[in-house]
Amino acid sequence: MGSCDWGFTFEAMKTYHDTEWGVPVHDDRVMFEHLMMEAMQCGLSWSLMIKKREIFRACFDGFDYDRIAGYGPEDVERIMNTEGMIRSRRKIEAVITNARCFQHIRREHGSFSAWLWARCGGKTILYAGHAQGRIPVSNGLSDEIAKDLKAYGFKYLGTVTVYSHLQACGIINDHAADCPCFRAINEKYLTVRKRRYLEK
Repeated sequence: MGSCDWGFTFEAMKTYHDTEWGVPVHDDRVMFEHLMMEAMQCGLSWSLMIKKREIFRACFDGFDYDRIAGYGPEDVERIMNTEGMIRSRRKIEAVITNARCFQHIRREHGSFSAWLWARCGGKTILYAGHAQGRIPVSNGLSDEIAKDLKAYGFKYLGTVTVYSHLQACGIINDHAADCPCFRAINEKYLTVRKRRYLEK
């Protein structure tokens, strides 16, 4: 199915593609989970993230950002010693830092999701050419958001990682035109068509 062939490599990935990827997210816990999985993926494959997802959830209290924000050195060691966990102290510490930054945005804007969706007027973006497979690794929108996240103190969230998150949480619909998910999302949610924007 065009550019969505990645979604059919194994069963868990197919389920993720069919039921989550590109579906608009407005729940902050789910948003935080998506965002932190993207952050932990840096230098690794997304298929590995999907395979280890339940381990991540167990390590990080179901991605409860309020609980994670209170983690201390003993939690870092607990997570580091969890069987099957990615043993990157820097990434684990980044998730804790990011939970605190996430709280900061929530205090200022009511919710992280509201803050992020304000960038597109609450509508899923359909960029010209993307449904035909001309998908970038980042663009002007992800540049802007990555810059703002860095200003808040977030770690491991550069423009390429942020672009992936915008795809995953439904702000950008990058399913292929011949993928049933492309049509299903467009029929169910408000969308806006835009020209390509500083794509790289």
